[in-house]
Amino acid sequence: MSTPDRRRRPGQLEAQVVTVLGEAAGPLTPGEVRDLLDPTGTLSYSAVVTTLTRLHEKGSVTRHRDGRAFRYGALRDAAGLVAERMSRLLAEEPDRATVLRRFVGTLDDSDEETLRALLREHPDD
Repeated sequence: MSTPDRRRRPGQLEAQVVTVLGEAAGPLTPGEVRDLLDPTGTLSYSAVVTTLTRLHEKGSVTRHRDGRAFRYGALRDAAGLVAERMSRLLAEEPDRATVLRRFVGTLDDSDEETLRALLREHPDD
């Protein structure tokens, strides 16, 4: 699942970690997460710990101590993380209409139709 030969997109490791946690039977240690993400061992343990810590600080994963280690569990799925990141970025921009207009302008026809359908489903949300 890891991409050792190329740089990850922003948020990609977070999404991968949350996916692994969401598919697990129970909470996992950082080492278990790393082993599931990258059995070859090219992904560093510290990158996984840093990612899990950030996800915990954002309220996206649970954490509890198990001996000397922490165990983590998912509270959101990968799509929820992306939506949260999009909302946070939009909230930081004073000219939201222009941002949304430009975002919609970058969508392919299929994504644009999906967005239109979602807006029809929830017109007052």
